[in-house]
Amino acid sequence: MKIVTISDTHGMHRSLNMPDGDVLIHAGDFSLRGFLNNVSEFNEWLGGLNYKHKIVIAGNHELCLERDAEKAEALITNATYLKDTSVVIDGVKFYGAPWQPYFFNWAFNLCRGAELKEKWDLIDSDTDVLITHGPPYGYLDETLEGEHVGCEELIKAVCSINPKIHVFGHIHYGYGSVRVGATTFVNASICTESYDPVNEPLVFEL
Repeated sequence: MKIVTISDTHGMHRSLNMPDGDVLIHAGDFSLRGFLNNVSEFNEWLGGLNYKHKIVIAGNHELCLERDAEKAEALITNATYLKDTSVVIDGVKFYGAPWQPYFFNWAFNLCRGAELKEKWDLIDSDTDVLITHGPPYGYLDETLEGEHVGCEELIKAVCSINPKIHVFGHIHYGYGSVRVGATTFVNASICTESYDPVNEPLVFEL
């Protein structure tokens, strides 16, 4: 299975040169302002992509997916939308969740500690590919200023579950991948800190 990962395209997805693959994952922030028409346009783009399976989660910019969830989720017809849920594809379990520690007045913010732990406790223990918007603490979560801003409770959950791949974004500066133990951590942010969509999609075999 060839998995293509992207995140943080911020409305500039049509500028991407998309590689071949079997499963496309978008780890959130596909829009800039999170309006319903942004979801519709993104869904239209997804429909034109030649992947057998497409998986999408929301990011902190997808305001309508938090504030008008029923209407916004109904617009995503060309992908599987995950929110604290999973999907199994050819025997591989994908689990997706949009949450991150509070980040200004955006969507899917929760307090560090117990609130976030409650969400991560929902992750299926047999998850093969974990998709979150925010990064785990200490893994591709460093800002331009050198501060680690990932979620402490999330890395605890990841270390307990040991997924084969953990895909996320949110911190543009952390783009890249690193393998630690059994898990490959992937920050798939397409946009840079200055919102230039110049990073390449990252592709993995599973």
